[in-house]
Amino acid sequence: MIRLYRLALPPELAEQLDDRTGKLREKRADGSVARAEWKSARNVRTQLTVHLTGMTTGIRRCMYCGDGLGTDIDHFEPLAEAPLRAFDWPNHLLACSHCNSHQKRELFPRDEDGAPLLVDPTAEDPYEHLELVLSTGVYEALTRRGDITIEVFGLNRADLVRGRASAFVRTVSMLRDRARLLGSDAEEAAEIVTSLRDQPFADVLYAMLRYRSLPGAHLVLRGGEVVDALGDPALQFWPHAGEFEPSR
Repeated sequence: MIRLYRLALPPELAEQLDDRTGKLREKRADGSVARAEWKSARNVRTQLTVHLTGMTTGIRRCMYCGDGLGTDIDHFEPLAEAPLRAFDWPNHLLACSHCNSHQKRELFPRDEDGAPLLVDPTAEDPYEHLELVLSTGVYEALTRRGDITIEVFGLNRADLVRGRASAFVRTVSMLRDRARLLGSDAEEAAEIVTSLRDQPFADVLYAMLRYRSLPGAHLVLRGGEVVDALGDPALQFWPHAGEFEPSR
């Protein structure tokens, strides 16, 4: 899971969302009414999917696991709890069917004061709560919210852990190849950048970019050559990925 930045909607679409929210408020809609209205708003959902896709990593990846294709618009705060947020743009995230339907579902844990315990990657930096161990592909929690986020989204399910560990090996190799090609084959070197940007598990490269400035980075990242390669401006796909203050 990495920090994502929410796009501003076109005024016409934003107005449509406001109008639909107003109608839900007039109806004093509960979760079932809100869900029915949401399902009937096919054109709105299509437009929202386009804008959410523009916020994702790689080729339309899930905003939670970073692996599966983002096929579903998830209501971060479920309609059963917040029916008036059915058409609230900040409440929409793009998820794969597994994360949306099999993992999160209607789960939305809160603390003793009612504040949400799940991390919203479009509203805050997940790295305040989570840390990715590159060598194993496992997420470790830094806070209570991180622990619950890992559990609810299943971020450490076996296929994701194995996929991230493999992505780390693959990314290290691609970075070394790009460094060697920069002086001899600029076109192939550029193709590697595109592949790094589009591959699943973008959180692996994101973590590597953040960790490169830490003491001992050459040990974690498998060599000074990789650390140097990560300084390439062409790899700065995400704002602030290279600015990291360790949480512990």
